[in-house]
Amino acid sequence: MLDVRQIAREIVAREGGYVNDLDDPGGMTKHGVTLGTLRRLGIDLDGDGDVDGSDLRRITKTRAVEIYLQHYYQAPGIDQLPMVLQPSVFDMYVNAGGNAVKILQRLLGQMGQQVSVDGVIGPQTVAATKAAARVAPQHLADAYGIARRNYYFRLADQRPASRKYARSRKGGKGGWIKRAEEFIDPRYHLTQDEFDRRVAAWG
Repeated sequence: MLDVRQIAREIVAREGGYVNDLDDPGGMTKHGVTLGTLRRLGIDLDGDGDVDGSDLRRITKTRAVEIYLQHYYQAPGIDQLPMVLQPSVFDMYVNAGGNAVKILQRLLGQMGQQVSVDGVIGPQTVAATKAAARVAPQHLADAYGIARRNYYFRLADQRPASRKYARSRKGGKGGWIKRAEEFIDPRYHLTQDEFDRRVAAWG
């Protein structure tokens, strides 16, 4: 039985506490919840009539878990996907919103399934995912995790300011890559040499 609440707690742990990184397009966050998310949901925690950084700082881990479960798991329909995929897609949805679903849809297309790449989990995507899971039940989660990893690499290729999330200061795998590989079988993890070759063009 999938323990979705535990998955949400693990996401909160990965996201960390309050961060205001100017290189992060998502802006200030706490436990991974952005100020934009709070404003979109109208969560005014200090009761002053607006939603700002003061409200974000009041977000607790417990509240973050509830936000994730309601708005990043149930609302987008991740609970309709095969259980083997749910942890990684859920984690990626917190990190990348609808792009998490587009990554899945593109992967399904590469596997021969007919599905629109629209970032929405509808009947077509659910059916295609279940069909893919029947064909490759042991490999679908790994394939999605690898597609996530490639997405992060492409972001870093295109946006130099984001490379610090993909490569650490010491030259090892950064948080993005480690995060993707948490959902990939170790046999498909990049070796340090493979990683070095992938990021060599970054200088």
